[in-house]
Amino acid sequence: MQDDKVPPESERDEPENEEALHNPLPADRSLSRLLFVSLLAPVVGAGAGLVDAIFRIALDKADVFRSEMIARGHDAHALGFIALLLGSAAAAALGAWLVHRFSPHASGSGIPQIEAALNGELPPTPPRLLPVKFIGGLSAIGGGLALGREGPSVQMGAVVAHLVGQLFRHSTEELRFLLAAGAGAGLAVAFNAPIAGAVFVLEELVRRFEPRMTIVALATSSTAILVSRLFLGDAPDFQVVILSHTASATGPLPYAEDATWFLYIIFGAVTGVVASCYTRIVLGAQTFTAKFKRVPVVVKAGIIGAFVGTVGWFTPNLVGGGNNISQTLLAGGVVYSAIPLAFVIRFLLGPISYAARTPGGLFAPLLVLGAQLGLLFGAAAAVLFPHLGIEPEAFAVVGMAALFTGIVQAPVTGIILVTEMTAAFTTLLPMLAACFTSMLVVHLLRTEPIYDSLLERVVKEAHATSTDAKEV
Repeated sequence: MQDDKVPPESERDEPENEEALHNPLPADRSLSRLLFVSLLAPVVGAGAGLVDAIFRIALDKADVFRSEMIARGHDAHALGFIALLLGSAAAAALGAWLVHRFSPHASGSGIPQIEAALNGELPPTPPRLLPVKFIGGLSAIGGGLALGREGPSVQMGAVVAHLVGQLFRHSTEELRFLLAAGAGAGLAVAFNAPIAGAVFVLEELVRRFEPRMTIVALATSSTAILVSRLFLGDAPDFQVVILSHTASATGPLPYAEDATWFLYIIFGAVTGVVASCYTRIVLGAQTFTAKFKRVPVVVKAGIIGAFVGTVGWFTPNLVGGGNNISQTLLAGGVVYSAIPLAFVIRFLLGPISYAARTPGGLFAPLLVLGAQLGLLFGAAAAVLFPHLGIEPEAFAVVGMAALFTGIVQAPVTGIILVTEMTAAFTTLLPMLAACFTSMLVVHLLRTEPIYDSLLERVVKEAHATSTDAKEV
């Protein structure tokens, strides 16, 4: 009877959360509190920038180590193959064990968990999540799982923000601002994209372009990038290189001819269909692995890790986060005939890796698929319409934004993110066309944004775990 009278905690907090995020502060303290939280935002950004920059450096070294181990394994033949499988299985199992043992909310990208915390459906990220996300993400992604570094970076940035907010005894309202801004700072550092980090907060996390949140998000992301670039440098993450004489001083790619616009619109529709399929496969892979309830999470992760290790033995360049793949595609000189098989491998490897429930994101693998799909489409268009002077690399850049838009359904974040990562601002108008049709197609196919679906699952799992604990 008591449960019927007292609503769940998440329901009790919801009106307060809405007020905290969207309503003006009382006049007597609005300016002073806004000034205080704005001055504290750079502290959050500096902390997130430092932690996430170290994570990026460590992950780069882990990728190099994995490649060296695969090369040495081939010299050892069968023993090398067995060692690689065991190593990949152990790396994935370690990531899953850390999550399961110390911080269940560190699973996956962490973005749904942050959204749930902002909505009051989950508690804020605890401090122990930071080492779990760092070590678990380094182990899983470094071991070869096709997961993105932005997942750990986003959630670690949120942890730093929560720690700083608690240290200075901020109100619940201001803690939510800092939490969202810290997550955006993590994304900014993960892709060296400060504007995208701030826009991600507004478009995806709080879903409202609100002045106070905008101020805090901009201050946090810009400071995070300032600190991270001391370690990582200031060059864009991807260098777009083309050999054609059509390139001009306006950027790495020429402006698209007006006659090619219909091709970008068609390409956007294609990416919309692919995005809808990919979203369903990611969710389906999680549903499938969840059916084996008697199999421990660590064992399931180890099996997935062994599978990824097998793929890495035969195609070492196709495992891991995939930033190296995207750079190779954008640098030109790729053998187009090899892309279809590589696309299929990565298309399946991403959902399988995400089902391991280790720390790791979805963004970076999506960018790989978008670049592969775009380069294939652009190469075909160049053959069919040789008089248009089509650069396939331009379609690769546009494909990254269009596929991101179709899956995440945050087009402004996707367009700004890819533009900052490639410095290919000459593709902005084609991106708009492709993202428009991609977004239209996924809505016609009734495909929910992937993080909305993942958020629903995260909240259900948290409530189920809480119910089981009370019964015990």
